[in-house]
Amino acid sequence: METMDPGVVFGPIADLIADPTVEEIWINAPERIFIARAGKSHLINLVLTSESVKQLVDRALIWSGRRLDLSQPFVDARLPDGSRLHVVIPEITAEHWAVNIRKHLMQHKTLDDLARMGALSQEIATELSGAVKRGLNILVSGGTQAGKTTLLNALCSEIPIGQRVITIEEVFELQPRVPDLIQMQTRGANLQGEGVVTLRKLIKEALRMRPSRIVVGEVREAEALDLLLALNAGLPGMGTLHANSARDAISKLQTLPLLAGENISHKFIAPTVASAIDLVIQVSLSAEGQRRIIEIARVTGRYENDRAELESIWHWNGENYERGLGRMQ
Repeated sequence: METMDPGVVFGPIADLIADPTVEEIWINAPERIFIARAGKSHLINLVLTSESVKQLVDRALIWSGRRLDLSQPFVDARLPDGSRLHVVIPEITAEHWAVNIRKHLMQHKTLDDLARMGALSQEIATELSGAVKRGLNILVSGGTQAGKTTLLNALCSEIPIGQRVITIEEVFELQPRVPDLIQMQTRGANLQGEGVVTLRKLIKEALRMRPSRIVVGEVREAEALDLLLALNAGLPGMGTLHANSARDAISKLQTLPLLAGENISHKFIAPTVASAIDLVIQVSLSAEGQRRIIEIARVTGRYENDRAELESIWHWNGENYERGLGRMQ
């Protein structure tokens, strides 16, 4: 679709969208608008009307092609500048439309760029680049706004030029700098309740498209099973997942596949995870607003009591990185 003038799309918040220091904008109510700068939130003095908020969302959704109404009271959509829009409307919210716009200011950063910004050390950047080039399967975990997508983008850009990369997301966010790239996103139901395209469906379709690598923007539900099966079949890949630590990420990855059906058991999933994932990278957003890799762990391939075994490779102690017993293969 043809790109629209940001001033037309964003109207009263166009200056915030254009401001490179603003990472995120959220509207709790027309008179309660917040922004995030350097990882910290601030209430700003901008006051809108309920109608102007609705018009802003309507213009953005016209561009994205996604729908928002009483039967579909929340929506995720990509905006003209690459930002991600999320909206929830009453009666899911109590009174006002809840609008969140997450900008991707660092989507074109390399591992070396992130090292210069303090998100990791140069030594770790070099090791991660080598791990990607060798085709290790990597899971990036962390909390909201910790920098998972930014790091995944940087990792994807280390993929060798001759490889075919397919990305699968709920909303287009990844922008890997590789020449042979196919991007796919999910689709919601139409007015008749038909036409849904899920992450599970996209992963299965991607396997028919001769991929060299498969990248899932975020693993949330039963699609974890399809990703694990693809990786376990020898297809290199990467993805992100919400978790508080590398160990929690592996535990969650062993639980999500159970949503795929009653015939899936922990005894099947544990060895599958142990053999499918090579590295877990934990990222975090500090109270000071610094995004940083705080842990890198290797999945050894062994498992005990239905739990995959982890070895620490690097750990952030609050001041610097300490090397653990594990090594990147």
